[in-house]
Amino acid sequence: MNFRPRPQEELDVNITPLIDIVFLLLIFFMISTTFKQEFEVGIELPQASSEKRMTEKVLEITIDSSGVYYLNRKKLVNNKVASLKRGMQKLSAGDIKLPVVISADAKTPHEAVIRAMDTARQLGFTRLTFATQQIAE
Repeated sequence: MNFRPRPQEELDVNITPLIDIVFLLLIFFMISTTFKQEFEVGIELPQASSEKRMTEKVLEITIDSSGVYYLNRKKLVNNKVASLKRGMQKLSAGDIKLPVVISADAKTPHEAVIRAMDTARQLGFTRLTFATQQIAE
């Protein structure tokens, strides 16, 4: 009896297919992931020391740094008071108890903010507030 040890085959784990699968999954997730897209108008809010979050339905007037109006994130056709009034009436559906939030860029012309406030007052809105950002301490 001849008991010679047989040469052992080296076990080799080929991880190339695993790496290929991982890269394919990575590409799939990168393409299929939707990122939260913020409002397109880049406004820099003025700073304030207090901040209150609105949780109810609101009528939001956004004014960018050049004085262009947006109602609930939709750009108005023009910057005339009549367009702003029509848009506010349409979105509020006659509910003047709806809070109006003015989000104006820190560099917005003062006239544009006053025009928005005056339009809200003319339509009978009494709950008016301004959006600000918290002061970083």
